[in-house]
Amino acid sequence: MRKLFFSLLLLLTLGGCAAQQADTNGYRCITMQEAAEWMTRESGYIILDVRTQEEFAAGHIPNAICIPNETIGSETLSALPDNAQLILVYCRSGNRSKQAASKLAKIGYTNVVEFGGILDWQGEIVTESP
Repeated sequence: MRKLFFSLLLLLTLGGCAAQQADTNGYRCITMQEAAEWMTRESGYIILDVRTQEEFAAGHIPNAICIPNETIGSETLSALPDNAQLILVYCRSGNRSKQAASKLAKIGYTNVVEFGGILDWQGEIVTESP
């Protein structure tokens, strides 16, 4: 009985870890807080804003690049030449970033992480003057 209990406990623990890391859309989702932490400790990543160019100009996360969700199709993007590079994706509220992350994964990007919308961003915002 004791062996069965520990076996079940181990199975549940391992299953929980697998569920957290598994994704059904080919990309991972993290919180805005986790993304901010990654940006301070990681290097060589791209912050991808998938809103329109006008939204991007009005305010974006520092060092982000803008590739609107609507322009992501079925081919690798010249602005994202390394399919294995860490790409941190956001939009305004989190809807377009999920769509874009899914499309990126489908066209072969293997390290895509979606982290929601800029509405929840607590860090610095950069604006572009007209």
